[in-house]
Amino acid sequence: MVLIIAEKPSLARNIAAGIGRMTKKDGYLEGCGYLVTWAFGHLFSLADVEDYTHAGEKKWTLDNLPCFPSEFKFKLRPGDDGKEDAGVKKQFQTISYLCNREDVEAIVNAGDADREGEIIVRLCISNALKTKKPLLRLWLPDQTPETVASGLKELKSEDEYQNLANEGFARTYTDWLYGVNLTRFATLKAGTLLRVGRVIIPIVKAIYDRDMAIKNFVPDIYYVIASHAKTNGEEIELVSKTKFDKNELDKAKALCEKYNAAGAYVKNVKKKKDTLAPGKLFSLSKLQNLLGKKYKMPMEESLAIVQKLYEEGFLTYPRTNSEYLATAEKDKMKKILENIKGIGYPVCFKDKKTIFDDSKIESHSAITPTYKIPDKSRLNEKEAIVYSTVFRRFVAVFCAEDCIVDKTEIIISVGDYEDFTLKGVVIREKGWTKYDDCSTKDKVLPALKKGDAVNVLFEPEEKETTPPKHYTIETLNNYLKNPFREEKLSKKSAQEENQASDESPDRSEEEKTAEDEEYKAMFEGLELGTEATRTGIINNARKSGYIQLKKDVYTILPGGIYLIESLTKMNISMDKYKTASLGKALKSVFRGEMSIDESVDIAKKEISEVFAKKSSAPENDTDTGLFGDMVGKCPLCGGNVKRYKYSYGCDNYKNGCKFRINDNICQRNISVSNAKLLLETGRSSKIQGFVSKKGTLFDAYLILDNGTVKFDFSNNTPAYTAPPLPTEAPGCGS
Repeated sequence: MVLIIAEKPSLARNIAAGIGRMTKKDGYLEGCGYLVTWAFGHLFSLADVEDYTHAGEKKWTLDNLPCFPSEFKFKLRPGDDGKEDAGVKKQFQTISYLCNREDVEAIVNAGDADREGEIIVRLCISNALKTKKPLLRLWLPDQTPETVASGLKELKSEDEYQNLANEGFARTYTDWLYGVNLTRFATLKAGTLLRVGRVIIPIVKAIYDRDMAIKNFVPDIYYVIASHAKTNGEEIELVSKTKFDKNELDKAKALCEKYNAAGAYVKNVKKKKDTLAPGKLFSLSKLQNLLGKKYKMPMEESLAIVQKLYEEGFLTYPRTNSEYLATAEKDKMKKILENIKGIGYPVCFKDKKTIFDDSKIESHSAITPTYKIPDKSRLNEKEAIVYSTVFRRFVAVFCAEDCIVDKTEIIISVGDYEDFTLKGVVIREKGWTKYDDCSTKDKVLPALKKGDAVNVLFEPEEKETTPPKHYTIETLNNYLKNPFREEKLSKKSAQEENQASDESPDRSEEEKTAEDEEYKAMFEGLELGTEATRTGIINNARKSGYIQLKKDVYTILPGGIYLIESLTKMNISMDKYKTASLGKALKSVFRGEMSIDESVDIAKKEISEVFAKKSSAPENDTDTGLFGDMVGKCPLCGGNVKRYKYSYGCDNYKNGCKFRINDNICQRNISVSNAKLLLETGRSSKIQGFVSKKGTLFDAYLILDNGTVKFDFSNNTPAYTAPPLPTEAPGCGS
């Protein structure tokens, strides 16, 4: 007998359908020489800190941090209440029984075809199997019976997937180290749960940074020179690339006079018949981008629907970062195309580098339909939208009818000063655009020929700079796929902003280069999160109250602002650079260039720096202590002054005592040591690094004056005279 362990019950059912004639047992199926059982996704989870330190109490404390296990331990996944999950325990007992049955000659890992699915089933086998048996891998690009039957004939040794498993374990260990150690550390410091993770923090910070840039944006005036004069009764708009600052109006007027005096003529006219290429097949993120932009569909919803359609055998594996197909899939595509052609669509096989390109595939090809076409009446509205979106793109890519267009380019010269290029596209034969959206918009061009004179009347036009845009599903996804791609945020008015979408089929060489850079970044591990994890992490950030999604726009929430600003005060840096460096290490594990332990050591080193006891002179100390720490006695009422969320405050605040010392004054953390000194002696050490509203650095003492905290510049000649400090801080005692 051959035992197949699927990642989920749904996959087990599809595998059984591919085998045929199987009998249902308690927790497994049997027949035709196979046993098929399943996990429920993760049956095992990493042990808690207390499992390593043998602490009886589950209360979080710094005493057992940082926790760096010499060997990572797994345990059966508990229920939501933290107690033993009877269903999980029973299913693992079934798996254990089947693994050790004497008639089982080989065990097949049928986890989802990714690093997570790889280790989910490996953990089940390693914890269940008591004797050595051959281990094989079933790798399924889709879950149709035909693919299952074919895959069972092409089983490979599990050893061929060792590097994938190594990366999966390295990623799991690294994320645990960051999540457990830094979440507990930050939470104990802040007194409220702060979820700190390798990927969630740079995601929230990206949205925070963008929203702060929008909030602090100050519009600026600038000028362009433009002509809207008519020639032969048609207005011809010419806008110069030259821009002038708000104090350069005279220069703009002077250039207008030169342009108007020079006159203009048609330097060249190019017209050519051309074919317009369709968009590319979908990766998961590009599909989510389109569904979010067009239908305002949240990422977790679109992923859930694509996953369901995959499990029902209608679409190929969804968690892919590629928009290309593997060359080995050409025969498979021919069969699917024949099936689609049979239901009335004009498709044909096309062997093109823009479709089949192994260099653009890491593990999985683009999302496509399978030969199994659903009865649309059995799909709900949103399932029909998602399936139709993938299906129509596939038909467009392999459409036998080309989209024929007339491309026109008119070059107008204004003397020897500047050339202006007008472009237009007219669709003559719709071709694939009958099945998939085309973002190319026709632009009506004037009827001009080479040598024609063109009337011009250039005048300065006042424009106003616009703030950056909030992140959308599309733009955040694009940022996370390559966070180091330079954004072009040049001065643009709202009228000038008309950027081409990633889905535009008529792409320039610059856009193709950007695509190459994007794939290079993904393969090097520079992306933030992966196609498999990104959606879940963003959803966790939403559930945690850090960000919100309205329609398809992300914005930061007060909880997210507090998270990022608290981590900044704690000197916990989880920016895109650090996350990307860890991602590169994980990809090195996948390529066999680095061991699991070596990649984990990088994380340990980074985390150790947060916990390092850095002895600082009082003037440089920035450690604000832990939430609830006793600092001293209140100078107003004699109560206890404790460390709270935003300040060191009197614990009699509920009885009306308003004494507090803000934990951050003029962009400078006030350390617990200086707060204690201030309460004990009425004067802190001379604190270095205050920042004025104008950005000037200054040093000063803090003193108590009748319970009010003030600056003291004794023996100090500041470049800036600070105003009196406020006596209240938001959130004291909260």
